[in-house]
Amino acid sequence: MVRIRLTRMGARNRPFYRVVVADSRARRDGPFIEMLGYYDPLKDPPEVKIDPERVKYWLERGAQPSDSVKRLLQRAGL
Repeated sequence: MVRIRLTRMGARNRPFYRVVVADSRARRDGPFIEMLGYYDPLKDPPEVKIDPERVKYWLERGAQPSDSVKRLLQRAGL
């Protein structure tokens, strides 16, 4: 199964996340199929940038978003 989920980037105590499409069996920071955007929780307000066309493309093809990505998509207005 293909999932839309977050992968952690950034230095220790300075998290930065990429929104990626990955196989559900792959490890969190492992290989991914495509990067759809990013989420920076340290900015005030937290910054979310996601490509809506690519998200729609993957959702139409059966990709399942994780719970945290569902919240980010709602925040981004998708």
